[in-house]
Amino acid sequence: MADTVRRPGLDAQGFIEREGSLGRIPHPFRPVVAAARDRLLDAFGSRLHSAYLYGSIPRGTARVGRSDLDLLTALRAEPTDADRADARTVDESLDKDFPQIDGGGTLLVSRAQALSDLETYDLGWFIACLCTPLLGEDLAEYLPRYRPDSLLARETNGDLALLLPRWRDRIAATADTDEARRPLVRFMSRHLVRTAFTLVMPRWNGWTSDLREMADAFAEYYPSRAEQLRTAAVLGYEPTGDPAVLRSYVDDLGPWLAEEYARVHGVKAPRP
Repeated sequence: MADTVRRPGLDAQGFIEREGSLGRIPHPFRPVVAAARDRLLDAFGSRLHSAYLYGSIPRGTARVGRSDLDLLTALRAEPTDADRADARTVDESLDKDFPQIDGGGTLLVSRAQALSDLETYDLGWFIACLCTPLLGEDLAEYLPRYRPDSLLARETNGDLALLLPRWRDRIAATADTDEARRPLVRFMSRHLVRTAFTLVMPRWNGWTSDLREMADAFAEYYPSRAEQLRTAAVLGYEPTGDPAVLRSYVDDLGPWLAEEYARVHGVKAPRP
């Protein structure tokens, strides 16, 4: 009966609720967010259409000195190399000036890309459901409401098979130190747990951004892989630099997950 149960993260009609709000930002991070708002305006001016927070800070779960600042900025035109350089400057200045955050990054997109048919169930869903408006007109007003269905699963994470060769290249190019590998373990752990969760999301029938809850949801349907996913969820929050973890991701868990994902949901629509 699991496929008929309405889980957390959905409204009364079964649509995914938008997570996060400016009101949930923990007090220590509010000066960081205020500075981010000002610096984005200074950097992009009239080129900026809208800006958003996402991640642990607007969800209210951020940890001082441990959490990063995640921003998405939609420009009125396609981002240029100069725009990307400006975004890096903003990110670096915020990381330098505010010890409350442990780095961060700004995703740059265009308004047209965010509202394109190709991105409706990927970038569009991300903005409408996982991003908190910070500046400008909210693009969610032009996007549909979303259910945790197979179409959403396919278009969000149905490209893992394409990513794995790039991951292998990144591992090979990473310095042979725990410090250098740790961010890679964190990134890949989070990506695999989120992909595993969206694999079962339509059956689980709900939404969460908590990695441990995602791993538990996955474990209901794939108990033989449960321990791997729960370990990955822990490493997504507290990564180590163990090279064996990275090898297991690209040689075992990742290939299995990509194959099972394609079998259940199909493959994500190709991007240019």
